[in-house]
Amino acid sequence: MQANVPFDKRLKRIVRRHDKMSNGVVRTVKSDGLIVARPRLYKPKFPLKGLIIVLALGFLFKGLLLAYIGDAGYTERLTALQSGTVVEQVGAWVMQPDPVTTIVAGGIATILPQ
Repeated sequence: MQANVPFDKRLKRIVRRHDKMSNGVVRTVKSDGLIVARPRLYKPKFPLKGLIIVLALGFLFKGLLLAYIGDAGYTERLTALQSGTVVEQVGAWVMQPDPVTTIVAGGIATILPQ
């Protein structure tokens, strides 16, 4: 049984390395010409592009509502939300008209029929 101990350790190391290669491999050529495959490290990236798209769509939606309902109606609905539950109050805070929303609403108002 003693003769198999180094073999078992080597086999465990090979299996562990093989499992790590599920993310892909990076192959490098050593100075002696040997091609060595190493596991690619998994580095999760923050989806910045998706976040920017969601924010842009949010501002577009707020601008569309502000242009469609009008200033008075939009303010009236925000006041109703502010006196509601905690979730409605958070929604009212998010939906407050900001400079970007008013610029988008001005652009959309020229397109919408009166």
